[in-house]
Amino acid sequence: MSKLIDLKLLPTLAAKSEANWQRFLVKNKKKLEGMDLQVHALHDKISERTDCLSCGNCCRTLGPRITDKDIDRMAKSLRIKTSDVIAKYLRVDEDGDMVFKSMPCPFLGADNYCAIYESRPKACREYPHTDRKRFYQIYKLSIKNAYTCPIVFEVLEELTDSNPTKGL
Repeated sequence: MSKLIDLKLLPTLAAKSEANWQRFLVKNKKKLEGMDLQVHALHDKISERTDCLSCGNCCRTLGPRITDKDIDRMAKSLRIKTSDVIAKYLRVDEDGDMVFKSMPCPFLGADNYCAIYESRPKACREYPHTDRKRFYQIYKLSIKNAYTCPIVFEVLEELTDSNPTKGL
């Protein structure tokens, strides 16, 4: 595993690179549509050397959208009724989506392990989304996620060939 980017610096580093990432999208939008294999290779390479358990930033700061299937899965795992999952852990946000009542995630342990890992919400299972088909469709979301996730940050850095960490 490589040394994790200092999470305190990540938002600053992402802010330094954001304009470059945006320019890359504008200049390479069509090209990006055919770059899934390259993006997925970057995702695999960077994920392999990144220890998510030493980070857990996504679980501490991002509120995933919770679907009905997620609620069913969580209820089964927790051995409680779906209505109890909703009452105890969830709320409806300003967009009308179900999300956790509070952050960090109520299932995140002090060791960054998830208490419901096998039954975690779909959005959590798929995060950081850099291995998704049609990556170009979530490129702008990835820019936002780069402020939180070192994997996304490094994928975008390598994809766009920028590096604000030089000289640090």
